Amino acid sequence: MSFKQINTNIDNINSKNVVKRIQKLCKHKHRQSRCKECKGSGICKHLRRKSRCKECGGISICEHKRRRNECKECGGASICEHNRRKNQCKECGGASICEHKRRKSQCKECKGPCICIHNRIKSKCKDCRGSNICEHQRIKSKCKECKNEKNQSKEYIETTISQNIYNEYEYEYEFSMLL
Repeated sequence: MSFKQINTNIDNINSKNVVKRIQKLCKHKHRQSRCKECKGSGICKHLRRKSRCKECGGISICEHKRRRNECKECGGASICEHNRRKNQCKECGGASICEHKRRKSQCKECKGPCICIHNRIKSKCKDCRGSNICEHQRIKSKCKECKNEKNQSKEYIETTISQNIYNEYEYEYEFSMLL
């Protein structure tokens, strides 16, 4: 470490005697090394953080293809003694749990951010046109009409693909007959 680097580190010590990192921002107002648009040094070819990319085998990914700190099998740092995420464990008093022993974000009494003006969960509120409500005014996962439409479109796609494969074989057969 050169003398200049030592001086800059000493100049950046805050009141708690902790050295602050000097982080350069790019033109997109992101940390330069983590900017996807600038293709920063911390971004992989899949446009993810190198350390967290499962395909690249990032350092934060364990042998079970999970984030190392959240893996129960590896005993990750974010897992409590009750085998739950620490921040969501009621028994441990996790940071995401409110005084009513519910998730803060979904607590109606605490007026969490997931609660709408109708005192329902936003994503499931018909009046707010929540993201889990379909065009038939039902919860998407439980709507029989949506499931039928999805199955019909899936069958159509499968039929189209099989017809295209058949046409390719037919074309190849005709082409081989010409030779």
